[in-house]
Amino acid sequence: MTTVKSTPTLLDALAERGQQRPRPWGWLAAGIWLFYLASPLQEMAKHSEGLTRIVGIAALLLFAAGYMGFFVWIRQVGLRAGELALWQRLAYLAVLLALALVMVPAADQTALTTLVYISAVGMMALPLPVAVGVTLSLLGGAELAMRVVPGWTDDGSYGFAIFLGALAVFGMRRAIQRSIELSVARQDFAELVVQEERNRFARDLHDILGHSLTVITVKAELAGRLIQANPERAATEVADVEQLARAALADVRAAVAGYRELSLAGELVAARAALEAAGIRADLPTTVDEVPEENRELFAWVVREGVTNVVRHSGAKKATVKVGARQIEVLDDGKGPVSGSGANGHGLIGLRERADQVGASLHVGKSPEDGFRLAVRVGP
Repeated sequence: MTTVKSTPTLLDALAERGQQRPRPWGWLAAGIWLFYLASPLQEMAKHSEGLTRIVGIAALLLFAAGYMGFFVWIRQVGLRAGELALWQRLAYLAVLLALALVMVPAADQTALTTLVYISAVGMMALPLPVAVGVTLSLLGGAELAMRVVPGWTDDGSYGFAIFLGALAVFGMRRAIQRSIELSVARQDFAELVVQEERNRFARDLHDILGHSLTVITVKAELAGRLIQANPERAATEVADVEQLARAALADVRAAVAGYRELSLAGELVAARAALEAAGIRADLPTTVDEVPEENRELFAWVVREGVTNVVRHSGAKKATVKVGARQIEVLDDGKGPVSGSGANGHGLIGLRERADQVGASLHVGKSPEDGFRLAVRVGP
């Protein structure tokens, strides 16, 4: 079974998700937050000049490009994002921090706004203990700088913004973790269901065939020994072997039938072929659009059983299938139902059980042409 990291980073999450790729323009959601860089940009435009302003604006643009480049990059590399070494992730954050420091002469105290972006990216890209350490370092550095740098005022807003941004991204990390765990749990559950079904079917086949094949083997060996000594007894044993084999084959077919979904349209096609092969004229519907989806499987069983009876027992020259939204009829012009037989055949008994399961009623009787009529109606 698949395992999940206890505190996945965004890069780890991409690796866990395999080949699934994020939406191509999802990075624009991260770009919205660049709006807050307008504060240091405005400060540079108003209170700096010359080379200081140029360097500050250039650093700000590089910082914004580096921040957005992170999101664009992880969406391009997908699965390979998790392969990035920890020191490379820290180096990337260090570059962003260096660009933030370069802005200080031009942007003054407002350059601390960039620390919110750095802490957010760090919380995404780094293991949780390292991310917490980076966030606390940035928060402590901001608070210290506002107290020791002349002219800077400590209003607590920058430290609070750093803490709030990191907390929000931490919540996203937890959401990613829960999403991955849920996806893995679903996959594991599906695999367990499939495995359990395989085991059940294997047990069924073992139970069905184990005894029959053992008896068949014993009787076949006995018949082989009796061929010359007692031919009549050997013939009896061979007949028993044939009967056991047929019974085992019927059991296997019954077991396998539970794995096959019937299609009403497919059964109508098969019915036409079977009737034509038997020399019986077929009058069948060409469409089943009016039949609700929940009724089609039951109606498919009716077609199968009804047409089988027509071919085997009716002696009919024509067979008709009428289909409605809630009722289906199979009629022929043959010899009709045998007196006293009712609906006691194995196929009809099974069909009645299927009808009872969905609250439908089964009717057997004479058709208008004195043949056989099989009808199933869903509901009253």
